[in-house]
Amino acid sequence: ALTNTTITSWKLQEIVAHSSNVSSLVLGKSSGRLLATGGEDCRVNIWAVSKPNCIMSLTGHTSPVECIQFNSSEERVVAGSLSGSLRLWDLEAAKILRTLMGHKANISSLDFHPMGEYLASGSVDSNIKLWDVRRKGCVFRYKGHSQAVRCLAFSPDGKWLASASDDSTVKLWDLIAGKMITEFTSHTSAVNVVQFHPNEYLLASGSADRSVKLWDLEKFNMIGSSEAETGAVRSILFNPDGSCLYSGSENTLRVYGWEPDRCFDVVHVGWGKVADLAISNNQMIAVSNSQTNVSWYVVDLNRVKKSGSVIQGLIQDKPIPVPTSALGTTLRRNYERPTTSCSGQEMKQSSEADRRSPEGERRSPSSEDEKDDKESSAEITNHEDFKEIFQPRSVISRTPPKKTEPFPAPLEHSFSESVLEKPGPTVKIVTPVIDRAGQLKAPIISSTPVQRVEPTVITAARPVVTTSVPSPSRPVVTITKPKPGPGIILSTRNEPIGLNAGDFLSHARNSKASVMGDEEALAQIRKGHDTMCVMLTSRYKNLDTVRSVWASGDVKISLDSAVSMNDLSIVVDILNIINLKPSLWKLDLCTSILPQIEELLQSKYESYVQTGCTSLKLILKRFWPLISDTLTAPPSVGVDITREERHQKCKACYKQLKNLSNVVKNRAEQVGRHGSTFKELQLLMAPLDY
Repeated sequence: ALTNTTITSWKLQEIVAHSSNVSSLVLGKSSGRLLATGGEDCRVNIWAVSKPNCIMSLTGHTSPVECIQFNSSEERVVAGSLSGSLRLWDLEAAKILRTLMGHKANISSLDFHPMGEYLASGSVDSNIKLWDVRRKGCVFRYKGHSQAVRCLAFSPDGKWLASASDDSTVKLWDLIAGKMITEFTSHTSAVNVVQFHPNEYLLASGSADRSVKLWDLEKFNMIGSSEAETGAVRSILFNPDGSCLYSGSENTLRVYGWEPDRCFDVVHVGWGKVADLAISNNQMIAVSNSQTNVSWYVVDLNRVKKSGSVIQGLIQDKPIPVPTSALGTTLRRNYERPTTSCSGQEMKQSSEADRRSPEGERRSPSSEDEKDDKESSAEITNHEDFKEIFQPRSVISRTPPKKTEPFPAPLEHSFSESVLEKPGPTVKIVTPVIDRAGQLKAPIISSTPVQRVEPTVITAARPVVTTSVPSPSRPVVTITKPKPGPGIILSTRNEPIGLNAGDFLSHARNSKASVMGDEEALAQIRKGHDTMCVMLTSRYKNLDTVRSVWASGDVKISLDSAVSMNDLSIVVDILNIINLKPSLWKLDLCTSILPQIEELLQSKYESYVQTGCTSLKLILKRFWPLISDTLTAPPSVGVDITREERHQKCKACYKQLKNLSNVVKNRAEQVGRHGSTFKELQLLMAPLDY
């Protein structure tokens, strides 16, 4: 391991990216600063690396988003769904560009053509399609794989397409001729990733057989292979100058050279099953996901060995020959990049491909497509970051992209890089709130606040300040002063409630301020720790009790037991679950929960208000017609006990809803997103007055 004053790799941040499991994610390779995530909630969310709030949320898909890809300028993003549809968005214009239909199975791979208005898509049914975005149709279909196509990559000159598949093969396709050039079959298990060398006629592939292989694209033979990975190779990336190849497998980054095969370095990073890699400012940015969470990692490439004669992890009997080029490889042909977006030859052949394409796949825009596009939207959820990234003051500042600074490394730790693999509160987890035109979404279950101890609410009187807190258990803490409304504790915040960093940090402006010692700083942080532990233990026991009742299958009894505990946080946890399953709601559930909703709507916790609004909206939409019809129906003849019970429940619900309508009316007068949500509820409750 390298020993200097700073660590080589660290966890940058962890966020809750979606309200359900994250199903796909991709980094923007040009900047290394943009991330797109797709979820089982059918959304695509756009993030700036290291910033906690979602920039944009793209909707339109009606099934989970299984694959995403940025184009080279990072101005467009395409997402493929479980149902086989593709949607393409223009991020700068914040709008849907195209909806492409044709695949009959889950989309498993995507790539943009480097120059033209084309993109390729691969499916689990083994089909590969080439799409003309301008003409909104499939111009060619490549058939040859026998299983799912896991990765697609266009060559830098735009003439070839490489595909990696679960059938253990890598195939190379000629776009101009419309046929397969060659097939590489040395892998013994599914091939997960494939990438072209940035300059030379070389192709790299990574497989579940735990190997990375390199292929010469002039002689079409294998020129390098490594069998030393600890697990399946999930991501590969050439260094920008093409001098080495990075390979990401479970918790490990390896650096490879070729001709001869050698492993320059092995870096242990706690990223789990890494999903994607990018390079920016000589730092590797990596991203991985687990359920609803997404984590960013940084590897300082200045501290990683990328050349030399030391061989790590591989036995090399023969001496290493002197390389015949500056980059340590034998000289081979380089790609010729055309100056125009597409050559005439390519366009001509594409036109021929149109005529050969399967009937019905190359279609002109139809009313059905226009309807699909209208149902899609690009919601800007963070206007400041959106303007900074996608709408700079001058177009020139986007090419070349705006210069970014490297992420600062954490301070040296006695336990070195193993800090990344230790459990515990080492990294903040941010739960973003994704709005739709000011409408509050149901909070993610994990976002329920736990601070029932009366905290000191931090006001937003001072301007935004960002500070780093050196702490043994938390390498980097970013603290941003929130801007809450009066008395509201935001559901997403970057500063712990009741803990003022200013109490133990020296201010840079005051050069005479003395630096507080570690013990004093820790004492400030530990304030209220015991109280919090008691509260969390109590909450855990209560939740465990509710869970055991829930196991009996009666939601009403579970909810009643939560209400009887006189702890709103428990009620919120239960509601966050049943709000996601409207089928669990019954009329007698409403009678128990409506009094609790009244408390939630007046809570100082934003996430409590969100949960209350979601439940109330669900009750009004699902049960108001029943309540209204029951109360206005003429009396029945004879004795009908079931009807009488329903009438009593409806009467109780109506009375509680009338009480709630006054609360909603008062809150609807607020400005901002809360007011907007309550105005919507006020409209839903209007029939109560008739």
